[in-house]
Amino acid sequence: MSIKNESKLESVEVIQQNFEDLHYICSLQIATAVFLAYHLGKPILIEGPPGVGKTELAKTTADMLDLECIRLQCYEGLDESKAIYEWKYGKQLLYTQVLKETLNEILDGAKGLTESVGKLHEFGDIFFSNEFLEPRPLLKALGQEDGCVLLIDEVDKSDHEFESLLLEMLSDFQVSIPEIGTVKANPDRKPLVFLTSNNTREISDALKRRCLHLYIPFPDADLERQIIQARVPDIPAKLRNQLVAFIQELREMDLKKVPAISETIDWARTLILLHSESLDADLVRQTLNVILKFQEDIESVDAEIQTVTNKAIKEGQTA
Repeated sequence: MSIKNESKLESVEVIQQNFEDLHYICSLQIATAVFLAYHLGKPILIEGPPGVGKTELAKTTADMLDLECIRLQCYEGLDESKAIYEWKYGKQLLYTQVLKETLNEILDGAKGLTESVGKLHEFGDIFFSNEFLEPRPLLKALGQEDGCVLLIDEVDKSDHEFESLLLEMLSDFQVSIPEIGTVKANPDRKPLVFLTSNNTREISDALKRRCLHLYIPFPDADLERQIIQARVPDIPAKLRNQLVAFIQELREMDLKKVPAISETIDWARTLILLHSESLDADLVRQTLNVILKFQEDIESVDAEIQTVTNKAIKEGQTA
């Protein structure tokens, strides 16, 4: 497997540094998974809670390699017509009309039914050909001359039947179209495939066997501070340490949805917009809706907001 900018994938350390240059701070485990996915030519199945950077990993990899990121957003009921291909029915209908209007010309000189049918068959194959094919994300990814990053996002939201459609693609980098045959990726330009899952349901063993596995958890405090520094460089160090400590405390609470790193980043930007330099209970109460998405969670935290804020301020001083 070979792609342009291959040197950016020559080692785990190089990948980690290139990600950092693009403001994606990742662990050694994440950089190793990307390194292995490329050099082994295997897809990566990335699991973990929402908002920890799974989708962003694929997009950042595409940016790093200067490749197109082709994204397939999964949902219940997704089928091959939206994921692999469909026929351009309007164009086929127009072709049929033209064929009908020129039928006498086409059959000119044909003697008997056998010769007439034979002439018509010569045109029948055109009806189901590449000219009438509308590629969807999976087929489009196979046809990229320079390679691409293929992101199959939130695969756990699709049906088990759709997983079966993916197996040929994930194992052989090809798809089968009954009317045309098998379409394969260039062996030297295979797409780099990322699948993400929020663990809303169990992924089949057949799909998992075809992929490397990567689990991205919530970051620890040190990594989260690095992420905030990279994504929101204007934030004062004291405020950054305090808000990370506060978020870490929230993740220990019994909430319906604990804040992810995406919420931490949004909160940091919010506090800068409000010209904040330090946390206080009133400020936190005013902006809780940025980091908590359920009213019952907001009410639970509000009851302990002074205690949690004081603890975060104290821990932030020692970070």
